[in-house]
Amino acid sequence: MLEPILNKNPLAYVTRDIERALGLPPDTKGYFIISNFTPFVKSICKGRTNVLLIKGTALLATHELLNHPKTKSFLNKLNDPQILVFKNTSTIEKICQTSHWRLLNPPSDLASLVEEKISQVKWLGPLKKLLPPHEIKTVEKITWPKFAQQGKALRPFILQFNRAHTGSGTYLIQSESELNELKQKFPQRLARLTQYISGPMFTNNNIVWGNKILVGNINYQITGLKPFTNNPFATIGNDWALPPKILTKKQIRDYEKIANDVGKRLEKNGWAGLFGIDVILNPENNQLYLIEINARQPASTTFESVLQNVNRVKTKNNRLTTFEAHVLSLLKEKNRNNKLVKINNGAQIIQKVVKKMPRFDKIEEKIKKLKFKYFSYSNTKPESDWLRLQSPNGLLTNQQKLNSLGQKIKTVLNEPL
Repeated sequence: MLEPILNKNPLAYVTRDIERALGLPPDTKGYFIISNFTPFVKSICKGRTNVLLIKGTALLATHELLNHPKTKSFLNKLNDPQILVFKNTSTIEKICQTSHWRLLNPPSDLASLVEEKISQVKWLGPLKKLLPPHEIKTVEKITWPKFAQQGKALRPFILQFNRAHTGSGTYLIQSESELNELKQKFPQRLARLTQYISGPMFTNNNIVWGNKILVGNINYQITGLKPFTNNPFATIGNDWALPPKILTKKQIRDYEKIANDVGKRLEKNGWAGLFGIDVILNPENNQLYLIEINARQPASTTFESVLQNVNRVKTKNNRLTTFEAHVLSLLKEKNRNNKLVKINNGAQIIQKVVKKMPRFDKIEEKIKKLKFKYFSYSNTKPESDWLRLQSPNGLLTNQQKLNSLGQKIKTVLNEPL
């Protein structure tokens, strides 16, 4: 369905991390990729003339890749190329406008309004009832304790500053001394305070396509699991096999309604393409709460699309992958009651950069024996992605507990330095 469209209107995905662009097979006609050169990336793009890999002393951000002379030369050879990026910014918009390239991503200011923790509450309007109990205050005015529940003070709470993603800018406040420390550092800073809920987190990838919302497959969000990260709020993977083992059919319907309601509000604001939501289950009342909205292509999109494509071939259906629907919606193609491929298995897990890690060359052969698809990164910044492992099967037996397959990964990653 896509190739005839892209043959007439070439699409170039520009990204720091090439894995983000692999929601379509890299040999798709009319599809081009521009990313950073690394030995690992070179091995998966060997001989492809539609892929431009740019060498540098450091990995370039998306806006730096767009500004690179080689990128401009590459794109100027294409017939009116359309540009797609993982996450839009005002800088990227300016570069594309100056270069007379058509950027498909929705406006960055709308994405910021929806994603940022303070502005999001106002943007949600009547949908803010989907959030857990919350308040917005300057840090100096926050009192201890917060959020009474059933007549008792629920002492821990979540404090988030306006910009917080993948766990950064988010604090679990468990004592008055922790709160006072933030008061001293950021007294005038506005923060969102949310009742702390200890329960399983779920996420999914959805598409606003015209006036329709395509609600995607729910996955369990693997968060803060050691030794993969030292950040208790860091998202380090997704498991599509686990949700039906935790959620009831009614809870799954409730989750899908949350996704659809958020999608409809985005659609009214002129959004198109992918968005993700994070939802937590409160085990005390079995209620689902909206925790986060990702107004962009979520990181799990690519692997979900790979799993969907495998399932589509097996079942011989003509449904779309999440990434295909994302592209078609941004190209303003007509939605002809298209549906997404359903999946109920598969998982990915990410090893972040932490203090104690094995050398990749020491464990690569063992990783290959696991027969997982994997992506190695050249990142060195703490808590950035170091290794992404992808399995056609689930990796967890229940919340935050690895199954035998997951334990094999953990054993390999715990090899001596």
